[in-house]
Amino acid sequence: MATLMEKRAEAMKKLQSYQKRLKSDGVTLSDEETKTIKGLLSEVEGLDEQIDKASKDAELLRGISALSESGPQPTGNDASQAAKSKTPGEFFVKSLREQGLNMHQAVEKRFSVSFKSPTDTQVVGGADGPYGPFVTQTDQDGVHPYNRPLVVADLFARGTLTGSAIKYPIYGELEGGAKTVKEGGLKPQSHFPPPTWAMDALGEIATWFGVSDDMMEDLPWLEGEITEAATYSLGLEEENQLLNGDGTDPNLKGLLARGVQELGQDVASDADRLFSCRRLISNATGLKPDGIIVNPADYEALRLSKDNNGQYFGGGYFSGQYGNGGIMQDPPIWGLRTVVTQAVEPGTAIVGAFKAGGKVLRKGGLDIKTTDSHADYFIQDKQAIRIKERVGLQVKYPKAFVKVTLGKSTRSGK
Repeated sequence: MATLMEKRAEAMKKLQSYQKRLKSDGVTLSDEETKTIKGLLSEVEGLDEQIDKASKDAELLRGISALSESGPQPTGNDASQAAKSKTPGEFFVKSLREQGLNMHQAVEKRFSVSFKSPTDTQVVGGADGPYGPFVTQTDQDGVHPYNRPLVVADLFARGTLTGSAIKYPIYGELEGGAKTVKEGGLKPQSHFPPPTWAMDALGEIATWFGVSDDMMEDLPWLEGEITEAATYSLGLEEENQLLNGDGTDPNLKGLLARGVQELGQDVASDADRLFSCRRLISNATGLKPDGIIVNPADYEALRLSKDNNGQYFGGGYFSGQYGNGGIMQDPPIWGLRTVVTQAVEPGTAIVGAFKAGGKVLRKGGLDIKTTDSHADYFIQDKQAIRIKERVGLQVKYPKAFVKVTLGKSTRSGK
């Protein structure tokens, strides 16, 4: 059986014959000859690799055969590199090099070494150790910043628009009116004045953020959390506009900018004046209040107010529990749905007939769109994600709401 070197010599002999032909003028190789030459070249390259590997294997085998258990292990600088060896053969070869010997010299001098296997104990090393990533789990449900509940829009009735604004008449009181008259006497005339017209328009609330294509593909759950946070910021601005918008473009015209009734401090306590709002709303509009919005600090003051005997007043004007979808909420004030929220400033409460007196208008729902056409996002593999909504507030009966100034938790004389 031919050796590797013999096989290589035979292949090279054939290649050299083709080389002589190619040097002759006018010689053209056939497709079959070209294919044969390529095959011979690949064969020679493969044989070279096998010969090189066999040479290295032979050197390792010679090193292993020369090992002896009785020889001393290199120390000091000589041992520094050899000690890092992972196999006996590698240890022997490195030891020869450190002693400045070749294989023949080692045989003549009967050079020998003793290979000692590593004895270090394998440990994880904790979360910060080399194997830490293998034993550390990632909880994708992270800790989010506090988001207060968005509750103001739910107090009002809901409406939709096909256009961008809604117009409606406001009728005045009848002029004149009926009276008693004598027989044959002149009858009093009545006049129904022409209405004035009011209009409420939709406003736009929006935000956007950029995200890489890789994040959208590799971490879709994280992109979802970013979208959720941006959506919450939209709702937060909506709630602020529904209550406090001043109506100047591009702001909405919020509830408190519509000429609602106001009730300041007097000798009565906060609880007494909150109850009085029932009468004020009913006398002005014939409607009954169905809700109270109050800041947490003021709600606490109301709950903790006491009489001279140390008894909590809350036992009277706080009654029962108001359930919403089976969820327990703060006890209501005077039986009205009570929304405790930071949407209103401390020292202010709003009592109103929310469902009958106002309506939150929307055109479509939350609109979320993605594009890579923003700036140079296309060539940077980025996406712009835009979130927006069109929303407005209609308040047909501003007098169905009372803004109450708080700060007097106890009754007069107490």
